[in-house]
Amino acid sequence: MNVPSAHIGDGINYLKENEEVEILFNGEEIISVDIPIFINLKVVSVEPGAKGDTVSNVTKPAKLETGATINVPLFINEGELLKIDTRTGSYVERVKG
Repeated sequence: MNVPSAHIGDGINYLKENEEVEILFNGEEIISVDIPIFINLKVVSVEPGAKGDTVSNVTKPAKLETGATINVPLFINEGELLKIDTRTGSYVERVKG
């Protein structure tokens, strides 16, 4: 089923094609779409981080397989699978493959 992106909001940035979501209908009208709170996505590219800055919580941009870009810790590399919080669009943890 195709769901208009307006019903999903910013969560659309973290959904892969054919991802399961919960849809609430009123008759044939879509009332709301609930996406998973956490989703696992692969990193397709990362930008180099600033080395040597270990005092603060340093992050770098990473592009995910859906095209979304999030900030991740410096130790994250291309090809890694990450757990993402779809409510905030933030990195949660690495997923062991």
